[in-house]
Amino acid sequence: MKKKRRITFAVVAAFLSAFVIWIVWGNTALELNYYTILSDRLPEEFDGYRIAHISDLHNTEMGNENERLLTMLREAAPDMIAITGDLIDSRRTDIEVSLQFTAAAMEIAPCYFVAGNHEARISEYDELKESLTEQGVVVLENQRIELEQSGGTIVLLGVNDPAFQNAFLYDEAEAVMKGKLQELSVGGNEFTILLSHRPEMFDCYVDSQSDLVLSGHAHGGQFRLPLVGGVLVPDQGWFPEYDAGLFTEETTTMLVSRGIGNSAFPFRFNNRPEVILVELKSEGK
Repeated sequence: MKKKRRITFAVVAAFLSAFVIWIVWGNTALELNYYTILSDRLPEEFDGYRIAHISDLHNTEMGNENERLLTMLREAAPDMIAITGDLIDSRRTDIEVSLQFTAAAMEIAPCYFVAGNHEARISEYDELKESLTEQGVVVLENQRIELEQSGGTIVLLGVNDPAFQNAFLYDEAEAVMKGKLQELSVGGNEFTILLSHRPEMFDCYVDSQSDLVLSGHAHGGQFRLPLVGGVLVPDQGWFPEYDAGLFTEETTTMLVSRGIGNSAFPFRFNNRPEVILVELKSEGK
């Protein structure tokens, strides 16, 4: 009987050890996921244009000084790097970790940044913005710019998180987002990429007729269940609709990053941190 108990105990201990190892691995095993976006509105000059999408770093370091993340970006060889908010974490803010990463990322490709709700919470945001700008990172605060390549142009938009205007309830945030997008006059003839932290505003992005939206915030639902997806997402609640991956409605496609770091919850479950690599393709190419 004692022998059977020892065997049972050993099996349970081995299982628990393996489970813990798997959890630790799943929180540090950075993953690169590829998407191709096909559009007949994309200028031929941008056919094959590659965008590395990073979100929700939350001061996390993947390897010493983020070397594993930076190596992944170098190997991906993007034409631009889009950072869609929560570069820092308001609960344990360390601007230097963030700036160390962005300085190295700028050596790989031009970087474009929009702020998330964690940037809205910190008193050091102006310092962060100024330092990013000095590095050459383009900080888009409710702005539109044109990207030019070999004579062709596309539009890049970036909007601040609604938390900057103290809009925390969904109806308030939606009204703020709609107002920002109307001011930016989205919906013209140019292929338009929108950087915006919050995926739950998808209806606003569809109404704006943005072609491609890059978003984060959801952390993949933090805990992911097979055949179900994300369990809980900020501002969407339980079993959210927009937790991770690709969503398309009418002429708008949104890619939601699972992000890299953690915040309120210190770990993920079945939800590896990710970098997204998007390749734009002109239809017919």
